Amino acid sequence: MRNTYESPLSARYADAEMKFLFSPDKKFRTWRRLWIALAEAEMELGLPITQEQIDEMKQHADDINYDVAEAREKIVRHDVMSHVYAFGEQCPHARPIIHLGATSCYVGDNTDIIVMTDALRLVRRKLISVIRVLSAFAMKYKDLPTLAFTHFQPAQPTTVGKRATLWIQDLLMDLEDVEYQLSKAKLLGSKGTTGTQASFLELFDGDHEKVKELDRKIAQKMGYSTCFAVSGQTYSRKLDSQILAVLSGIAQSAAKFSNDIRLLQNLKEIEEPFEKNQIGSSAMAYKRNPMRSERIASLARYVIIDSLNPCITEATQWFERTLDDSANKRISIPEAFLAVDGILNLYANVGDGLVVYPKVIEQHLRRELPFMATENIMMDAVKRGADRQQLHERIRVHSMAAAKVVKEEGGENDLLARIAGDPIFGVTLEELHMIVKPEKYVGRAPQQTEDFIQEEVNPILEKYSDVPEEKAEINV
Repeated sequence: MRNTYESPLSARYADAEMKFLFSPDKKFRTWRRLWIALAEAEMELGLPITQEQIDEMKQHADDINYDVAEAREKIVRHDVMSHVYAFGEQCPHARPIIHLGATSCYVGDNTDIIVMTDALRLVRRKLISVIRVLSAFAMKYKDLPTLAFTHFQPAQPTTVGKRATLWIQDLLMDLEDVEYQLSKAKLLGSKGTTGTQASFLELFDGDHEKVKELDRKIAQKMGYSTCFAVSGQTYSRKLDSQILAVLSGIAQSAAKFSNDIRLLQNLKEIEEPFEKNQIGSSAMAYKRNPMRSERIASLARYVIIDSLNPCITEATQWFERTLDDSANKRISIPEAFLAVDGILNLYANVGDGLVVYPKVIEQHLRRELPFMATENIMMDAVKRGADRQQLHERIRVHSMAAAKVVKEEGGENDLLARIAGDPIFGVTLEELHMIVKPEKYVGRAPQQTEDFIQEEVNPILEKYSDVPEEKAEINV
């Protein structure tokens, strides 16, 4: 609709798969699955519930009568009870046992956990895709020397591929965090109004073992191994803060990558993909703005700040529960996942389409490399019998003069010519060019890259070999 607000995360950035996970349809279908699991477990543990009632509920698990639920909510002002009513309208025989013994948090909180877990699995899949793309890039350019920077000042050279391993390593750390959260995923279960399971203890005539078994059965039916051992009315909001911390970590990694690409694009060494008919600037037709990398940074900033929401919510929950979390959760958690989905789509798209300009990279490197090579030049002259202290002073003088030409006159670095013209060094310009070969100054960068990809990355990619290769597309 054009006459009402729509979240840009939904309209522009996130994919349909992630948007479905946080959709009303996913939520209310999961509520019905939870009500079926509860009724089945209660029947199996001896409560007077029939298979016919279960079958009736299963028959209407997905065809939700939204019109009935919405009309009912206008009367009772309670979403869960409105959907209990609507489900009961479709299942007249099962109506008496739907939601038996449960509170609203039985469907609300368990569904939140299920949705977040499913969304984390999707995030994991997209992380793998990005790592796969960057790994191919790193191996392709593992031997290409490039100027490295500390403090964005020229430093010892590295290789283009080695720089990419730094991006990958951050993502591997994020993947570990995603895996850890998934490894300990558990449901709230059926804990009751204040978490004491009093209503279920009443239903099962004081049989504590059956109440405990009810939790185990519900978890199993919903595809989980266990439930939280204790809770208030809700699962601990600590879980929300932990999960959004993982999403914040992914956002941080992506933002670092996007900043590097934006700086490299300014240097004209590496560019993000730029489509044939894409417009970089409405005013300056020649511009190729790094808009995708900028969008990564923009969305990442949102996620990093948004991750504070559940931290504050967890810190301010009173005793067994307060409701000041509800409105916040409805916004902060879905929007964080949708933003990270958009970020990873952009990351994969940019990473897969990076354009490298080796000639520009070489030009920048050769402009700085003579300064970095002076130690090697001096050592070669010492081997031929020259005095190190005299050499050091002559190199200092020549370096200052060459730097003045570059900085004040805008000229090329002529340090090598100055050294070749100084008889104390006893070396020709041709010999100096042999000394100042970029590949001699990258250390173990090519080997580090190859070792890292083969020993650290490939085993992980092999573990996830069933994750299909995806061509990342962006909407705008």
